[in-house]
Amino acid sequence: MIKILHTADWHLGHRLHGISRKYEHDCFLNWLLEQIKHTQADVLLIAGDIFDSANPPADAQSMFYNFLIKAKQYSPLLDIIIIGGNHDSASRLDAPSQILESLGIKVIGGLTRRENTSLEKNIIDWSRLIVPLTDKNGDIKAICGAMPFIRNVDINDGEMLSDCNDPLIAGVEQLYQQLYINMQDYKAEHNLSDSIGQIVTGHCYMVGTELSELSERRILGGNQHALPAQIFNEAIDYVALGHLHKAQKVTTNKNTLIHYSGSPIPLSFTERNYQHQIMQICLSDSEHKTRKKITTEKIRIPRAVAIKSIPDRGYASVAKLEILINEQNFEAHDNSEHLNEPMLEVRVELDKPEPDLRQQIESMLEDKAVRLLKLSTHYPGKGESLAEKQQTRLEELHPEDVFQQCYQRTFAQQAPDKITGLFHELLESVEENK
Repeated sequence: MIKILHTADWHLGHRLHGISRKYEHDCFLNWLLEQIKHTQADVLLIAGDIFDSANPPADAQSMFYNFLIKAKQYSPLLDIIIIGGNHDSASRLDAPSQILESLGIKVIGGLTRRENTSLEKNIIDWSRLIVPLTDKNGDIKAICGAMPFIRNVDINDGEMLSDCNDPLIAGVEQLYQQLYINMQDYKAEHNLSDSIGQIVTGHCYMVGTELSELSERRILGGNQHALPAQIFNEAIDYVALGHLHKAQKVTTNKNTLIHYSGSPIPLSFTERNYQHQIMQICLSDSEHKTRKKITTEKIRIPRAVAIKSIPDRGYASVAKLEILINEQNFEAHDNSEHLNEPMLEVRVELDKPEPDLRQQIESMLEDKAVRLLKLSTHYPGKGESLAEKQQTRLEELHPEDVFQQCYQRTFAQQAPDKITGLFHELLESVEENK
């Protein structure tokens, strides 16, 4: 038997409306170390978006590498596999890969190519994507096809794909097919049994899944592309995915289990009611010689800091808000730095702009052990300008907030998917240029 822990979307270095999440990430990583020890896991899979940005702050990088060192100290035989996500810099993750591999830590930041003189072109180095997974005795019990986030430059857009209805999706499917073929070649080369476990990773957006508002993007090609489950060979036992922050299973009629582990902490107020977790996967011998028996278990992550919206749904008048705030149990904590005090969004319905609205809300919270991070306002049936509608500081605005509000103000409706996709493509281009 082999036991695997699947996690993703840590987003180390993340800030929520200007507030660092370091305390919460520290709590999660310490908890994860205890889970590695408690479950006696053989493998840890981290499916992308290790960092919140391609150029993470020094303390986020230090947090990440300190965790890896402690994980190997806790469990020296633990196999750790890390893939890059769309928020990560592939080259930054890959830079220390040779040093980390000597410690039993496999890092695949992005697809790399090696020169093939006979074909006079560079081809993907598939060998670095095939990773054997061993148990406590050092025996290979499964292999992992560790596919990182696939970027446009990785996709073959040649003649073979030009006639497809969607060349991007066809290109991604082709890459996963090639990955599977190379996994079979690895099995044959190392004389591994046909029944050995087969795991695949990915960082992508799948058909039939649920995005969280604002904090995630439909990332294939920067547009509204969703990948079908059919891109994964049905002989694969488990697909460990990253990108979606809500833990969920991908609907499929095949035998393959496809799961998003979700993020370990809420990364926006829209994620405040998510149940955050890691996945535990156990592969063991079954009666069928060609396939492993697989069981999964969700392990809930305790929340270190409460994240609340008042009211939880919709908006409330200023008078009603005072009642709702007083009903909350915002007790004082001993933490002098207020690191574990709840983070709060207040949602206000107004008939007209209130220049001193923030001061009114802050006065209601003056004796409360809570941090006001976001103040959202709503003018029912009005057509005020964005400047009048948004009673928040500039750093509290998310680009998509501004885009959607401007579109609704102009056209009195939600932006269509096609227009939203073009905005995502533009935003992704700007962030990559940074």
